[in-house]
Amino acid sequence: MTRDLPAPPIDPVGDAIPAFRNFSLVLGGPLYQLLRKAHLDDDVVSHVARRILVICGIVWLPLFVLSAITGRLTDSVRIPFLHDVESHVRFLVAIPLMLIAELVVHQRTRGIVAQFVERKLVPEESMARFQKAIVSAISWRNSIAMELALVAIVLSLGFYIRTNVFALKTSTWYATTGPDGSTTTLPGLWFFWVSNPVLQFLMMRWLFRLTIWGRFLWQVSLIKLDLIPTHPDRNAGLGFLGGSAFAFSPLLASFSTLVAGLVADRIFFEGASLPNFKLEIVSLVAIGMVLVFGPLTVFAPHIMAAKRKAKRVYGKFAAEYMRSFDRRWIQEPDHDNEPLLGSADIQSLADLDNSYAIIKETKPVPFSRDMVMQLVWATLIPFFPLVFTMIPFEELLDRLLKSVF
Repeated sequence: MTRDLPAPPIDPVGDAIPAFRNFSLVLGGPLYQLLRKAHLDDDVVSHVARRILVICGIVWLPLFVLSAITGRLTDSVRIPFLHDVESHVRFLVAIPLMLIAELVVHQRTRGIVAQFVERKLVPEESMARFQKAIVSAISWRNSIAMELALVAIVLSLGFYIRTNVFALKTSTWYATTGPDGSTTTLPGLWFFWVSNPVLQFLMMRWLFRLTIWGRFLWQVSLIKLDLIPTHPDRNAGLGFLGGSAFAFSPLLASFSTLVAGLVADRIFFEGASLPNFKLEIVSLVAIGMVLVFGPLTVFAPHIMAAKRKAKRVYGKFAAEYMRSFDRRWIQEPDHDNEPLLGSADIQSLADLDNSYAIIKETKPVPFSRDMVMQLVWATLIPFFPLVFTMIPFEELLDRLLKSVF
């Protein structure tokens, strides 16, 4: 006697949209395939620590060794390797944060896309267009031409910017300056042609991923969605999109770490002060907020249209209900022989009032002021240590204690 095997579990999202199983802003592209062959990216969750160690080892450890060999580790030049704050935070802080962001974004965005189907916000007639948007995003993510273009940009424009715009105007471990110009050192060759291009490529690839995410949301916003104007998230059922903002907080912290490291070297070695960079810091925060929250604003027309329609429909329904309620409970003395206490009409009246209140409170964008402030703080955190270059720690601590007590 044989037993019937249990039926496989049903995946409503995967069955509705087969392409959904492959959706990820992270798991794709030529570099991803290369890392998989090197057993560094088979599982974005379990191998993130290994990838951090390997990549940081490639971009930072050779610089340490070559600087030690050439005598530029602690002295012999004005800015030896161990004193260069910018290089350490770039390769030992910013890069790990970018790689950690891959894990967070992969987990958050995949679940967010699933909720469009799980909440039945995409009607049956729009499912084909929704699936097409997912397939298009995957195609962009896997583009070989785009990653090759990023490499070309890094090795041309990125090299020029690093050597001519952001390089310190003094002798360092990576280049010495003299009457005849600047001369690249042995560790400088690795810095300019390996370490810095790897960092710039990771940063450019993240900007490309943000473009893919924004384009995907824009394509979805063009689809006729079945929104729920009385949804308690006050975003017509799209409030879950705000969760994508938190996923990008490690990335914003990584970008601000790059700028904070650059500012630190200018303060320590060129006599600048933190207030000199107010415009750069404010611009960084503003750009970060636009990159993260800008794509979410494409749903504002959908949400506001659902709100206007619901106010009209529920307003008409409320008027009819209130007339009936008034006739039965106010104008009729016997209330149709039904006791007032415990009447379902009273509860229905309260439910109607709650629903209409939710519609009135519906916001056009699926994020709040608190979400924005949390990401602002995530962007500003790398600059906090630089405050000590303006105010001694003892004085800052004394001010904090006085403000509290």
